[in-house]
Amino acid sequence: MHVITVTFYVKPDHVNAFREAMLEQARASLDRETDCHQFDVVFDPDEPTVCFLYELYSDRAAFEAHLRTPHFKTFDEKVSTWLTGKSVRAFERAWPEF
Repeated sequence: MHVITVTFYVKPDHVNAFREAMLEQARASLDRETDCHQFDVVFDPDEPTVCFLYELYSDRAAFEAHLRTPHFKTFDEKVSTWLTGKSVRAFERAWPEF
């Protein structure tokens, strides 16, 4: 299983709009992508401008396909100016196996 973690740093005046767009993106990924198994969205309760994602895909190819979906492209374009930064990391899940 292929794991992606993302930390977004959101401009304070865009936190609410970002949250709405991010939740829509998570729902679309889970509903439309059969190889997207998990898409957790969490916000730091002490710093609401920080959002963390944990995404689980069948394999790297599934994640790369995710990046080509219309819903991802729309989300990415919409939020790009709302951010002060973003960090993306990829991992391979060792346990539990599906």
